[in-house]
Amino acid sequence: MGTPAPALKVREVIEPAVRAAGLVLEDVVVAAAGRRTVVRVVLDLDDDAIGGLDLDTVGEVSREISAALDVADPIRGVYTLEVSTPGTDRPLTELRHFRRARTRLVRLVLTDGSTVEGRLVDADASAYVLADHDGGERSIEPASVVRGHVEVELTRAHEDEDEEEQD
Repeated sequence: MGTPAPALKVREVIEPAVRAAGLVLEDVVVAAAGRRTVVRVVLDLDDDAIGGLDLDTVGEVSREISAALDVADPIRGVYTLEVSTPGTDRPLTELRHFRRARTRLVRLVLTDGSTVEGRLVDADASAYVLADHDGGERSIEPASVVRGHVEVELTRAHEDEDEEEQD
């Protein structure tokens, strides 16, 4: 089953604005919410970027998306526009997701049922490279990964904040 027609129309209308901002249009969902329609747009940085998308950029691109939707009017009636980023709960299912997760702690479930956890050092079509807490690295073939996700690290967030305060 493909993307529904309203979402495809919205994607066509807003993609130029998203690309012009140097971002990736991760997903578009158009859903009924009572008498209104909700248009959910998920944006991300490109594959080579490390870090997250800041709120100022999301706000600027949201205004561009809204303006493009106002001009093209692909949604009938009243709608609410929600623009967000994928967040840490996004499953890692595509190479670009793994590339965006570099430097993050990840947990991978392998085809043999085992799990592997480590800091994602590199990701390309031939291997995902994970560093363990002892400093060693392990390469894992993408074909052997059933699913993966980013582990939330509260202590690392506090360490990053402490480093910023010292600067």
